[in-house]
Amino acid sequence: MSESESVEMESSTRPNRRKFREGTVVSSSMDKTLVVAIIERVRHPRYKKTVQRTKKLYVHDENNEAGVGDSVRVAETRPLSRLKRWRLVEIVERAR
Repeated sequence: MSESESVEMESSTRPNRRKFREGTVVSSSMDKTLVVAIIERVRHPRYKKTVQRTKKLYVHDENNEAGVGDSVRVAETRPLSRLKRWRLVEIVERAR
């Protein structure tokens, strides 16, 4: 394999396609786990009105840092348990 072929292979590697979301912590009573509510605003197909949809994500919080009401950023990751597929990236804003 020549040098130009190896450079082509490196540049053709797939980019990181993992998703990031921001939401509010709804529950932090489990050990190392948070429940984060993500609010998504979508347009109604028929009535064209903006509708809010809420989805709850189970998030891995290794150091039990976040509390209820905190605004957090989470990233998609491999399955960590039956429900957990997200991990805590950062706490954007603490609850007052």
